[in-house]
Amino acid sequence: MIFVHVEDFFHPNAGYQLNLLSKLQVEQGHKVIIITSELHKVPSFLTAFFGKINIDEKDKIFTERTGVKIIRFPLFGFYSGRSIFKFGLHKLIKSLKPDVLFIHGEDTLTGIKLLLDYKNIKIPFVLDCHMLEMASVNKLKNIFRFFFRKVITPIILKNNIPLIRVVNSDFVEKHYSIPLSKTKLLSFGTDTGFYKPNELIKLEFKRKNQLKEDDFIVIYAGKLDIYKGGIFFAQSLKKKIELKDRNIIFIIIGTNSKDEYGLNVEKILDKSENKIIRFPTQTYFDLASFYQCADIAVFPKQCSMSYYEVQSCGLPVVLEENEINIDRVSNKKGFLFSENNEEEFRNAIIKFGNMQIDEFNLFQKNSRNNILQNYDYSSIAKEFSKVMINEYNRFHK
Repeated sequence: MIFVHVEDFFHPNAGYQLNLLSKLQVEQGHKVIIITSELHKVPSFLTAFFGKINIDEKDKIFTERTGVKIIRFPLFGFYSGRSIFKFGLHKLIKSLKPDVLFIHGEDTLTGIKLLLDYKNIKIPFVLDCHMLEMASVNKLKNIFRFFFRKVITPIILKNNIPLIRVVNSDFVEKHYSIPLSKTKLLSFGTDTGFYKPNELIKLEFKRKNQLKEDDFIVIYAGKLDIYKGGIFFAQSLKKKIELKDRNIIFIIIGTNSKDEYGLNVEKILDKSENKIIRFPTQTYFDLASFYQCADIAVFPKQCSMSYYEVQSCGLPVVLEENEINIDRVSNKKGFLFSENNEEEFRNAIIKFGNMQIDEFNLFQKNSRNNILQNYDYSSIAKEFSKVMINEYNRFHK
C-alpha cells in the first residue's frame, strides 16, 4: 500500500516515532512518503539539536537507508509549535494518490484543516495524538479546546476516523470529548534488535578513554535547553558526586544552544567537579553504541523517546516525577526525583552507583524486559499498519 504521513516537523537524524515507524513500514512492504516542513522557517528550539545545515543531503541519506521518501513543503511560518503550510498541501496529497493518509497530531493546524476538508479529499485518514496535560500550556488553550470539541470532534466521530493515542493519557476524552473507547492505544517503542546491551562495546569504550573497568558511567543524550532542564542538570553536577568504592563518569551527548541559557549551561558544566566526557549530537543510528557504554541514563526534565532506547540497552533510569514516569520506573526499572530537586536527583544516581551487583542486575534485566515485552517497535509498527489497512478496507466498502 501507499502510506503518506503528514508531520509538522521531521528531522532524518532524530529518533522520533515517525523515523522508526516509516522505516519499519517500508520493511513490511509498503511505499511510504513523509510530507513535512521546510526547515529554514522552523524555529531554532526544534532544529538546534540536529541542525539545518545540509538537510537535503541528510534527507537523501535517510531515504537511501530506509526507502522512505521525504517531501518538504514550504511554510508561511511556524507559530505556537505548529507549522503553517502554504497553500497547495491538500492538492499535493491528492496527487500522491495514497491508500491511507496518516495525520500526526489531530489538533495541529495542519490536522484541523485536513479534517475540515475530509469529504473533499476522499482519502482514508488515520490520526494520532501525543498530547499530555503537562505539555498543554498555551494561554488560549480553553478557547481552542472549546472550538475543537464543537467543530472537529464531530467530524472525527461522525466519520469513525481512527485516532491512535501514543501515550496512555485521557487527554482527548477530557478536553476534546472523544471517548477513549473510540481510540486505540499504541505506545512509542524502539528497535530492540538494534538497541540492545553489548558488554564488549562498553569495555572497549573504557579502554579508549582510559577508564577503569568498574567505573560507573551515567549518560545523558539530548538537548540542554530550558525544556530539558539544562541548567538544573548542570547545577546538579556542580559539586562532586562520590560513590563508596569506585569512580563515577558522566557522558553528555548533545550541543548547547548559543543563546544566554545555553551559554549559562556551558559555564556551569565547565566548573563541574565531576569527570564529564562530552560528545556532539549523534544520529539515531549512532546513539546505540553510546548507550551500550553506560550503566544508567538520566533525564533531568522532559523524557523523550530515548527513554525506550536506553531501557532497551538495559539501562535503569532516573526520571522527573510526573503522570507518565511513575509507571516507567515501576517494578525496579528506575528512580524518580521531584521537579527541580537537585538533592533527590543526585541521591538517585548515588543509590544506583552504590547498589549491590545482584540488585543492580535486576534493574538492568527489568529495564530490557520492559521494552522487549511492551515496546518492541517492530510489533507496534505492525499494529499501526493494521489500523491503516483496516481503515482503507472500511472506507472502500
